[in-house]
Amino acid sequence: MSQIPFAPDVFTWPSERPQLIGGRCGRCGTTTFPMQSSCPRCGDLGMEQVLLPRTGTLWTWTTQEFLPKEPYASGETQETFRPFAIGLVQLGDEVRVEGRLTVSDPAEISFGMELELVVFPFRAEEDGTEVMSYAFRPLS
Repeated sequence: MSQIPFAPDVFTWPSERPQLIGGRCGRCGTTTFPMQSSCPRCGDLGMEQVLLPRTGTLWTWTTQEFLPKEPYASGETQETFRPFAIGLVQLGDEVRVEGRLTVSDPAEISFGMELELVVFPFRAEEDGTEVMSYAFRPLS
């Protein structure tokens, strides 16, 4: 079965140890995710690609209790949809990144918990191609 990333240049993949691809401003040092063509802080066009840390801490989170619409839809229906958790993850001193969590039970989620980046099958195209996305899972 073939697999493709949901968007180009968002994460390194295929990879045993995937990383998100961000940008860093050459002038003021601001880090962004995803990569941007100009710095949101100073407006400089000197953004350079940077690989972000694979691990981080959960800064805040919530649950998605309703079926998402495009482009966030994963192909689920009202009958098959299951709520999931989304978190804002602090990656080192670099940047905070929003992403899906691999755990959904609020009893398994806590502020400050250590997480690591993983790639998972998000949805399937009509031809069976798996579209891959990223998520964060608790470190054991």
